[in-house]
Amino acid sequence: MLDEKRIAEIKRRVTNFIKEGIIKKEKESKFVDFFLNNAKNSLDSAKLLFEVSTKNNLKNLTGFPNFNGFLWVINSSYYSMFYMVRTLLENEGIRIKADLSIHAVTFDALVHYFYITGKLQKRLIEDFNEAKEEASEMLGKEKAKELIEDYFYEKNKRGTFTYEMGAIAMQNKAQTSLERAKRFNEEIRKIIEI
Repeated sequence: MLDEKRIAEIKRRVTNFIKEGIIKKEKESKFVDFFLNNAKNSLDSAKLLFEVSTKNNLKNLTGFPNFNGFLWVINSSYYSMFYMVRTLLENEGIRIKADLSIHAVTFDALVHYFYITGKLQKRLIEDFNEAKEEASEMLGKEKAKELIEDYFYEKNKRGTFTYEMGAIAMQNKAQTSLERAKRFNEEIRKIIEI
């Protein structure tokens, strides 16, 4: 996944991000608690959605007997990981200011400051990237600039989930995302000692 060519590209991009002020190193960490709370809330949302999606008694209790939140389990799981990375970066005084591609810049910063330096295990980086790709695939492309492209993508995606992906496959993807997010959150918490 992270071969020498990709690492060199990330180093180049991060150097440019620093020059452009997109990534800044600051002395004071202001938003650690903010990102940490968002990570916790996102993971709790993923857990709750998974529970309600897999337990008929909870579906009936909430008044949604046919509820299926697996797509949102995947999304919430990814966001819990994204916010934990933002917590990790902020804890080190690394601030990201980007209007577009915040997820790509965050991934590059994580690789640059923690993977290349050996501060973070390779497996955690791979889990974050896989979750990012799965969430993008299922929820739409962030970088899409034109509505027609978004519509085309969503139309195809709806077809995939409506006609090609069975409930068991969606549940398995959701469970995988949730497990990755739990492990990722636990490991990042150990690194920042929270």
